[in-house]
Amino acid sequence: MDCGYTGGLPPAFLRPCLLLLIKEQPGHGYDLVPRLKSLGFDDEPAALYRVLRTLETQGMLRSEWEFSSTGPARRLYHLTARGDEALAGWAAALEDTARSLDHYLDRYAQASNGRRTRLTRTRVERPSNPQPAWPRVG
Repeated sequence: MDCGYTGGLPPAFLRPCLLLLIKEQPGHGYDLVPRLKSLGFDDEPAALYRVLRTLETQGMLRSEWEFSSTGPARRLYHLTARGDEALAGWAAALEDTARSLDHYLDRYAQASNGRRTRLTRTRVERPSNPQPAWPRVG
């Protein structure tokens, strides 16, 4: 029986990924597309620009026009203090999620006579946090 999972990342995961990439290095929307591939995203420029505009409207990013003599003007995105706070919230929430997924996969392996799913992750020890720290947006 098929579980119905078609693969891919949750759509909301694009938000913390963009915040992280821009924290690492401010960038133009077009330049962020290949950088997103390292985090598991395929080319989806339309979704990328929608999320960038949303994050800017929410005060998590700011942009400025960068003019060039060889091409059109482009927006350069920077992380704001509010965006940095949201990014920290996402990191905490993802730590909690990773811990829950590890727990699920361990129990699955026990129930399956020690067989873990086809992809085995390297376990990372994380401090326990009894309260999930879901990011507050807006």
